[in-house]
Amino acid sequence: MRVFYEVYGAGEPTILLLPTWSIIHSRFWKAQVPYLARHFRVVTFDGRGNGRSDRPAGAEAYSPTEFAKDAVMVLDSTATDRAALVALSSGALWATMLAADHPDRVDSIVYVGPGVALVSNHPERDVSPFEDALETDPDWVNAAGLLQHDYLGFLEFFFGRCFVEPHSTKQIEDCIGWALETTPQTILDTILGIGIPREERFRGTCARVRCPTLVIHGDRDLIRPHVQGEALARATGGDVVTLHGSGHIPLGRDPVKVNLLIREFVARRRPTSAWTRAKARGRRALYISSPIGLGHAQRDVAIADELRKLHPDLQIEWLAQHPVTEVLQARGELIHPASAHLANESRHIESESAEHDLHCFQAWRRMDEILVANFMVFHDLVSEERFDLWIGDEAWELDYYLHENPELKSAAYAWLTDFVGWLPMPDGGEHEAFLTADYNAEMIEHIARYPRVRDRALFVGDPEDIVAESFGADLPAIRDWTEQHFSFAGYITGFDPARVADLESLRTELGYNDDERVCIVTVGGSGVGADLLRRVIASFPEAKRLVPELRMIVVAGPRINPASLPTHHGLEVRAYVHDLYQHLAACDLAIVQGGLTTAMELTANRRPFIYFPLKHHFEQNLHVHHRLNRYRAGLRMDFDDASPGTIAAAIANEIGRQVDYQPVTSDGAARAAATIAELL
Repeated sequence: MRVFYEVYGAGEPTILLLPTWSIIHSRFWKAQVPYLARHFRVVTFDGRGNGRSDRPAGAEAYSPTEFAKDAVMVLDSTATDRAALVALSSGALWATMLAADHPDRVDSIVYVGPGVALVSNHPERDVSPFEDALETDPDWVNAAGLLQHDYLGFLEFFFGRCFVEPHSTKQIEDCIGWALETTPQTILDTILGIGIPREERFRGTCARVRCPTLVIHGDRDLIRPHVQGEALARATGGDVVTLHGSGHIPLGRDPVKVNLLIREFVARRRPTSAWTRAKARGRRALYISSPIGLGHAQRDVAIADELRKLHPDLQIEWLAQHPVTEVLQARGELIHPASAHLANESRHIESESAEHDLHCFQAWRRMDEILVANFMVFHDLVSEERFDLWIGDEAWELDYYLHENPELKSAAYAWLTDFVGWLPMPDGGEHEAFLTADYNAEMIEHIARYPRVRDRALFVGDPEDIVAESFGADLPAIRDWTEQHFSFAGYITGFDPARVADLESLRTELGYNDDERVCIVTVGGSGVGADLLRRVIASFPEAKRLVPELRMIVVAGPRINPASLPTHHGLEVRAYVHDLYQHLAACDLAIVQGGLTTAMELTANRRPFIYFPLKHHFEQNLHVHHRLNRYRAGLRMDFDDASPGTIAAAIANEIGRQVDYQPVTSDGAARAAATIAELL
């Protein structure tokens, strides 16, 4: 019997995250592992019957005794003398057996939604044996028949009852995906096997548990009633934490609260060793800038500069990751050491992209565990160090989990964004329209329920920059709602317009000659744009023939290796260029992706440009495109239809063209800083 296990971290003590019912494997701990592994040593393993562990046949192979033996085997294999156990649902059975039979190896137990039979189950689950098959709508009385004849239907039924919390589409999708990695027959074996020794001996097993125990149980758990958790706490001499409004798997739906409860119980945390009186503290702000691209960093350092003018004593520290740190380091900004613990979001976005194609909304949904992990880094930091102000520029993890856990807010909080509303792409069909509307509805509910979480909400732009769309069926219009809940800073260019006002002097300073036409090709701070760079590079020979005085400079950025790109005689390929905005202001033409920041820099400097929105990137195709249309800026081209020849022809037509863009305001950073400074 092979059991797959993993080990994370190196702290003390060790936490053993036990498997639950084999319908899912150890990935269900994904929101806990990164956080706990920064404080403890963490061991997980796939329960027999799913994941990368074996799938023995027959009910006898799935008794709680066998799962408990597997746990001991994993402890031995990982050289773990003692561990704190954390168990979900059925995992409570083998956690209790392990503590009772091997008391020298268990420090404590945290039970989450324990599946034990110390008291009666929900009445609807006791009306008929689980293995009965009836031809009715999905219900407990015909669950086994559904399991054998419509496995996907059973999974949708079961996990729909595990997650009673609204807006749980992602958690349900995850669990169904993991459950599809095993078979209905294996699940039937586990149902019979887990039930073999369960009821007759379990109360006596509980009486032999000597370690501290904690039960975490949702009062809306439709799988195992709250009274069962209370009974287990009494039987083991432990405590109960009731999560009001939570269902059966709160570690997936309410991960922040569960993570904190586990850490506090396992660590028996000591009080802090030092404290500074409030009046003796300097003023500090923590700035969290979205790492998806470099545009947020440019505008955020501009806001930071303006804040320092208003409050010279303010110390601004950054919780940031690559590529934002490239900009911050070049500017001499103070990057907090906790930044080293952040999971990289740009790397995830790059992994989700194909040839000039990024399904932005779905990529963001699949970033859920990264967002949880990074919020926990933030929470640890602000729990241990005091700040007067938090500023989040599209720091989605911060905004979402503060609204999910408003009691964790301990400082003034300002939120910035340059778009509002998830929008479906046309080829996503009804399902994507449903999902985006569901996410929007949750956000609207957050703001309505907890308006105090955001002390300031700033839209980077003007009301006219907001798309004329609704959040979804039966939801408000995006522009109307945003005008009610945001202040408007105007666009923030991130640079001083006076610095680039003298075009002739700027070109001389940058080494551009009067007799050359300069074309800058750049795709921002992520590595998603490499395919566009290659396509434009392929157009260079023909473009050079059409425009003999052409000088094309390709800027790879911080996450694309210039050596990975092809080249031609006379073509220049450069790595990351600090203060790229100066080169864009001096160029005769720019070729860019559809990102907002670069396009608006070019608009503000009245430079002609061609932009290629990423396929399926709703923000670039809908929000940014709407804004650029308002400014009458840029030539939009479609990557799929753009051959090297058509790109060369477009370069020849657009380079050096006189533009008629609507003016871009230049005081956005100062306006944003003035609004934020009120919180200090």
